[in-house]
Amino acid sequence: MKILKKSVGILVIVITAALLLAMLPGQSIAADDARKIVWKSSGHGPASDPSQIYHDKLCNAITAATNGRLTVKPFVGGSVVPVYKELDAVDQGVLQLCYTCPMYNLDKWPAAGLISSRPGGLPGEALRTWFNYGGGADLMNKMMEGYNVMTFPGALSPLPEEVFFHSKVKLESMKDIRGLKARCMGDGGEILKRMGAATVIIPGGELYEAMQRGTIDAFEYSTLASNWKMHFNEVAHYVYLSPTRAPSDPQVFFVNKKAWAALPEDIQVIVTSLIDKWTQAQHEYLVYESVKAVDEFRKAGNEVLKVPKDIEVALTAEADKFYEEKSKSESPIFGEIYYSMKNFGEAYNAIK
Repeated sequence: MKILKKSVGILVIVITAALLLAMLPGQSIAADDARKIVWKSSGHGPASDPSQIYHDKLCNAITAATNGRLTVKPFVGGSVVPVYKELDAVDQGVLQLCYTCPMYNLDKWPAAGLISSRPGGLPGEALRTWFNYGGGADLMNKMMEGYNVMTFPGALSPLPEEVFFHSKVKLESMKDIRGLKARCMGDGGEILKRMGAATVIIPGGELYEAMQRGTIDAFEYSTLASNWKMHFNEVAHYVYLSPTRAPSDPQVFFVNKKAWAALPEDIQVIVTSLIDKWTQAQHEYLVYESVKAVDEFRKAGNEVLKVPKDIEVALTAEADKFYEEKSKSESPIFGEIYYSMKNFGEAYNAIK
């Protein structure tokens, strides 16, 4: 009997000691560390690009809001993988998140150019509304089927209309477009090429030097605000404005499907809420800053001009022809996205 009591006493002591060890701070920290998740995310621009700045702010906000349970480490475009290859890196698991322009992925999805800065696209408010409520996010995910990437409503920042061109050459009519050496990305570049421009693809961070060297005579990049912060006033005298080439300049957050599925549900809610907040914040900031930037360009000695009407008319006509042709020749998802955007745009304009 005494032996039994003694054995029970020893067992109680062992169990108590084990519980006390489990409650020690070091053990708790180790358990917390095991639950922490670290992601890498990349923007697509240089550090001075507002899109990159807002990408970094979002990453830091997620880390703070989750108290480090999900730490998102931000990287500038080109620092992890070659610039414009960020979405490929998400697909491969090199990155878990990225913020980029859909049109940089035309090699995988020709329809990606539709949800991008393009002639005939939707303006900012209409584009974000279509993406969030009109089925745009679902259509983009359908387009990306077979890849380990996804997006969701709230992940698109529409941005205000782009500058049509920063140019060394004065544009007075369509004859000035023919033979113009211009950096122009995505579908807009293809359409302008059909109109006679000599378009090339150059990363945004290399545009300043390309203009200095005379590699190109004109270029498009982003909004007035973004372009002012890139000091483009120093390399091109003329600033041409028109919504016809790019009525919006959308950037989208993409996430690795497997990494997303591994997140606890409460962290998924935090991430989607913060992405929704910061994409809208970037849009509003750039609308405000673009209004101010017009005066900044003028004060710097630039001529800020409207694009001649005959160029606008020719571009709109060529864009309509281009997309009708592509809708017939590409896979069905191209036409599905194109006509969804077109129909929503017509309904949107009807209430204006």
